[in-house]
Amino acid sequence: MKKEQIILDINDTPKPLTWLTLSFQHLFAMFGATILVPFLVGLDPAVALISSGLGTIAFLVITKGQVPAYLGSSFAFITPIIVAKAAGGPGAAMVGSFIVGLVYGIVALIIKGTGHKWIMKILPPVVVGPVIIVIGLGLAGTAVDMATLNGEEYSLQYFSVALITLLITILCSIFLKGFFNLIPVLIGIAGGYIYSLAIGIIDFSTVIAAPLFQMPEFIIPFVDYSPSISLEIILLMVPVVVVTISEHIGHQLVLGKIVGRDYIEKPGLHRSLLGDGVASMIAALIGGPPNTTYGENIGVLAITRVYSVYVLSGAAVLAVIFGFIGKISAFISTIPTPVMGGVSILLFGIIASSGLRMMIDNNIDLGNKRNLIISSVILVIGIGEATLKVGNFDLHGMALAAIIGIILNLVLPNEKEIS
Repeated sequence: MKKEQIILDINDTPKPLTWLTLSFQHLFAMFGATILVPFLVGLDPAVALISSGLGTIAFLVITKGQVPAYLGSSFAFITPIIVAKAAGGPGAAMVGSFIVGLVYGIVALIIKGTGHKWIMKILPPVVVGPVIIVIGLGLAGTAVDMATLNGEEYSLQYFSVALITLLITILCSIFLKGFFNLIPVLIGIAGGYIYSLAIGIIDFSTVIAAPLFQMPEFIIPFVDYSPSISLEIILLMVPVVVVTISEHIGHQLVLGKIVGRDYIEKPGLHRSLLGDGVASMIAALIGGPPNTTYGENIGVLAITRVYSVYVLSGAAVLAVIFGFIGKISAFISTIPTPVMGGVSILLFGIIASSGLRMMIDNNIDLGNKRNLIISSVILVIGIGEATLKVGNFDLHGMALAAIIGIILNLVLPNEKEIS
């Protein structure tokens, strides 16, 4: 990209009012998706906002202020967190999230010492693509239940809310231009909320009663729980890292093309991965979901041509402030379940479709028996929630599918090797 096309480069400092406006723009871009994840897994959205802000600041520091990225709640860990909470409570989920961050750090150290080519061999598109599809389709039932059920009973009224929300989100995604095209989820949630208000299913009493400033529901180790590491938690959370690391690499490549820099080489994939991992560890220490770099905010960079890390850090500070405003937290809690169900139908489908797109973009030939076998096995084991149980050892669903996919990719010969 030519230098004259850039409005603000990486280390340019905007004027105060412009700075605030641009930072709010990034905050809105990530807001809908970031609060949806804690909403689905039963964590405090305010904590997710705070952890995303703190995680982004940590990422910017670790990457030496060279990578203008925003980090928010990761969709890949929705199912593992739900299962971990069911098995051992919120504390177990936080321990698993912290371990995820440690794994990122270990991988970063290995990449620093050996380079990054080996990781692409372990995580090729024929493995990662189907696993991403599993993540999206595995959540399909959750989205539909949120869209149609009032408690345990089917509700046509709730389904109408979900459909209105979904329709608004789709129309905004297709017809809106510029920045607004990047926040169809946020606009869809707002539209669904207004419709819910019109049909009388929203209670504002909690918002009225909430103080202006309020301490979020942090989950602190040794205060709210005693951390303990189990093989079950490790096997539940860690395999998902194969997907999120691949997603991270993809984001760095796209971001590098937008801003005209090679982030794999400088500041290096090891630094950006470490920043991602530290962000997830910070989230785990306060009760938030694991973090990941956000495509929504990369899109904002592409449209505005404002690449300043100061703008991203400003958005991070605003996210932390929002997390402590009680009125905002209470307002988020009034969003009806079918509203989130409506946007989830689209978002989870997009996750699945992005896995398919990864395979298409990388010219994965399913006429090749090796590729067909690997992808087919991953899809059925993952979506079918297959479980491997040996005594207290329990490995199931997406985690099992990812591990088997990696093994098949490493051991199955190419057709050239057979012939």
